[in-house]
Amino acid sequence: MSRILITGGLGFIGMQVAKLLAEQRRRILLFDNLSPQIHGAVPDLSSMLLLKSADVEVFRGDVRNAADWAAVLGDVECVIHLAAETGTAQSMYEISRYTGTNVSGTAALLDYLANHKHQVSKIILASSRSIYGEGAYSCGRCGVVYPWMRSAESLRSAIWQPQCPSCGGEIKAVATPEGAKTQPASIYAATKLAQEDLVRVASKALGIAAVIFRFQNVYGEGQSLKNPYTGILSIFSNQIRAGKTVNLYEDGQESRDFVHVSDVARAVALAVACNGADGSTLNVGYGKPTTVECIARLLGERFGSAIEPIVSGQYRLGDIRHGYADITAIRRMLGFAPEISLEQGLARFVDWVMQQPAEPDRLDVATRELVSRDLMPSPITA
Repeated sequence: MSRILITGGLGFIGMQVAKLLAEQRRRILLFDNLSPQIHGAVPDLSSMLLLKSADVEVFRGDVRNAADWAAVLGDVECVIHLAAETGTAQSMYEISRYTGTNVSGTAALLDYLANHKHQVSKIILASSRSIYGEGAYSCGRCGVVYPWMRSAESLRSAIWQPQCPSCGGEIKAVATPEGAKTQPASIYAATKLAQEDLVRVASKALGIAAVIFRFQNVYGEGQSLKNPYTGILSIFSNQIRAGKTVNLYEDGQESRDFVHVSDVARAVALAVACNGADGSTLNVGYGKPTTVECIARLLGERFGSAIEPIVSGQYRLGDIRHGYADITAIRRMLGFAPEISLEQGLARFVDWVMQQPAEPDRLDVATRELVSRDLMPSPITA
């Protein structure tokens, strides 16, 4: 019986996908490098009951290594490629690491498939909404427009909202469809778009079905509480549990499309089970925007914190202002609709966090790295 290979299989999304597929009695191979940034210096896998299943195996390896691909692809029919470096801000100064893992790692997979016999008939790639940059906006004069990345000068002047790239007028964020202009605003985003192009071109040439998912802001139980470079809910949760004040960048009104990890796992499982999305690139999100301030306040309420978040006026170069997904296409092609509301998802997430050991707030370390490279203003002068 053929297996399903999940790269990044011991990560946040990978474990949720694996759990769902295991419930469907699929044989699974989890391929992961157990990055210290995500799993800690000494990874603890003791709580992962899934790993005790006879249908689930684990291989520790590196997606950049051709020999590791040779070791795992022998009887695999479907590759779910989740492995990636994911910190948007960190990517702006660890360019070689992000490009090596995300682009070269994907190229190594495709190179193996192009030059060896295999059973792989489908690749499912985890891409990101970040490839859109600011995404779609509506202008009263010009219709739907796609503003460029906000300039350092605008951010220094606290001009947070993008303007119409054609007339310079006011614009409002609207749901971004898959056909929107792609204009990455970070190295991370550039690597995800490169992954998409590699998979799209190679899979067609090799006769392998491919589904590319552009994930929105995925959150939920199991996400890393150790990584200060990504995962706004984890970062805020660590600060709240430590009794610290949550600092909101810009004016706190930036918005994101928060989608629960169990919904993301269902989307992936649907793509494994049917061919309705083969050859397609699809958004995976909740389809509604939520401000960062709202998230901070909801988390504070759930944790019982009386400490009010504050607006710091800080910012990070490369961050977008708004973004949420048009999920019409995935509804049509896979019958997918999100099931977990933000309120339900946050309740589940906070309940899970409270069962985990308290993690130190490492955001200061990440902030210092950005400030030292002029990617963020100093907190003293913000």
